[in-house]
Amino acid sequence: MEQDYNSTTEGVRVSVRSFYLDDQSRPEDQHYVWAYRVKIENLGAAPVKLLRRTWRITDGRGRTQTVEGEGVVGEQPALKPGESFEYTSGTPLETPSGFMAGLYHMVRTENGDAFDVVIPTFSLDSPHQDGRVH
Repeated sequence: MEQDYNSTTEGVRVSVRSFYLDDQSRPEDQHYVWAYRVKIENLGAAPVKLLRRTWRITDGRGRTQTVEGEGVVGEQPALKPGESFEYTSGTPLETPSGFMAGLYHMVRTENGDAFDVVIPTFSLDSPHQDGRVH
């Protein structure tokens, strides 16, 4: 069952949906791959720009890695009020389940005020997991 995960911080809404990629996964080698689709919407009154991202990726054994970098998929999208930006990315794990969460580090372009937008925690579930729910 697919599920959308949503969070709104300071007028910026983030929606995420993850997809298990069976064709890229090799369970016999403990290699499981997911794609995730993100939509970022500016529901506020001021233009904003996404500068950086921080992800926390946790596998089914509780091992967490932090991934930081500029922008998303090579871009630093600027969103006027009412605009949105969508992208798809992915992650591999060594376990058949896990979860991700994070922050987008953004700025209001009119006054330079920096703020963080919460990326909601979302599950990475595969048909190979043992029934545990995150």
